[in-house]
Amino acid sequence: MITFYNTLNRKKEEFIPLKKGKVGLYTCGPTVYNYAHVGNFRAYMFEDLLRRFLELSGFDVHHVMNITDIDDKTIRRANEEKVSLNEVTDKYTAIFHDDIRTLKILPAHNYPRATDYVKKMINLIQVLEKKGVAYKTGDGSVFFKISEYPEYGKLANLDPDSQKVGKRVENDEYGKEEARDFALWKAKKEEDGNIFWDSPWGEGRPGWHLECSVMSMDLLGEHFDIHCGGVDNIFPHHENEIAQSCAATNSAFVNVWLHNKHLLVNGDKMSKSLGNFYKIPELIEKGYSAESIRYTLLSTHYRQELNFTFEKLKASQKAINRLRELKRRLLCVDLEADGSVDEKCNKMISDFRKTLGEDLNISGALGVLFIWVNEVFLLLDNNKISKNSAECALNTLCKIDSILNVVECPEETLDCNIDELIQQRVDARANKDWARADEIRVELDALGVVLEDTSNGTIWKRK
Repeated sequence: MITFYNTLNRKKEEFIPLKKGKVGLYTCGPTVYNYAHVGNFRAYMFEDLLRRFLELSGFDVHHVMNITDIDDKTIRRANEEKVSLNEVTDKYTAIFHDDIRTLKILPAHNYPRATDYVKKMINLIQVLEKKGVAYKTGDGSVFFKISEYPEYGKLANLDPDSQKVGKRVENDEYGKEEARDFALWKAKKEEDGNIFWDSPWGEGRPGWHLECSVMSMDLLGEHFDIHCGGVDNIFPHHENEIAQSCAATNSAFVNVWLHNKHLLVNGDKMSKSLGNFYKIPELIEKGYSAESIRYTLLSTHYRQELNFTFEKLKASQKAINRLRELKRRLLCVDLEADGSVDEKCNKMISDFRKTLGEDLNISGALGVLFIWVNEVFLLLDNNKISKNSAECALNTLCKIDSILNVVECPEETLDCNIDELIQQRVDARANKDWARADEIRVELDALGVVLEDTSNGTIWKRK
């Protein structure tokens, strides 16, 4: 059984897809006016974990992630730089996809861009007008009438009758939390410059909330399984999505809403003024591997705040190195030993899946994994794993890595000659053949291996 914490009902519920064996998944994508930072990727990594787990569980997932290329921020950036909207959004969309590839996040099946859906957005507004839940204002804007939708506020657990009444929201900035009628169509303003579209209400552009409703329903249908995003999207963005979508179609829109908490850096919110505002390429330039960033973002439960630190990146790399070393050792097994790990492997996979099935409990699942890793290492150290059992363990590790995606490494670092080279160096040092010992150290360095001579012998690790 798989359970998720559904924000809509504020409790864990068994996940049952609308269509057997298939899952429609919509995740809020980037607003492409600037570089994405590591905090943004906390959400994208949680969503990657969700999709990989669903696929490991046998579901055929249709994943849609939108590209927000129409909003106040993208328009402002284009006008500030005196370039077209497409020049700005194409640039940062390409950078976003580069970062996705770097972190080995599965690409969505569709990346709809708001600019390609303006006509369909206009059509949905007209439907809402006919139903009496939308109205035009004197400046040519169109607003959703919250008072005509009694279910408003359910996702965010708000009482619509007690919400503050005030000036309508006229921008798309994240984090606005006032209960008001919200814009479906925004009349052209002087600061918009030449960025606008024609509509029955005059020149202007769609509201940010409307964009996600139209793109998700166009690609996944009026009623689909899962919608994800950060907790900052719950209100007003997702609340408004529900209102306009349900009012237009009389459908349930989305069954399960999943929201991740924020990322902190060294216990503080990210801020350029604090110097803790990191982009993915900057972390790579500091010497941290993409896999260590991925593991760090992945390893904290999505409904807990993640405190991102350089120490945590280093700890993640150590965990990855241990998994890679297990892979290397298993590849080198060539014994007809009596030991079998088949039962241990089957139990670990079963427990790993079961634990992840409890609202994506990744920390518990990793605990299950490393208990098994330690057991397999102990058997290897005592030459109690046969070649066939090693292959079983390798297959098990590969299944786990279909979720983690951190174990794969260059073939040369899996070379079984590493142990042999280290022993040759030990012998050379014992014979005081320092030149040969140094040559071997250089060879190992080329394989990405770092040696450390201790009182208990020579130990090694990957760079």
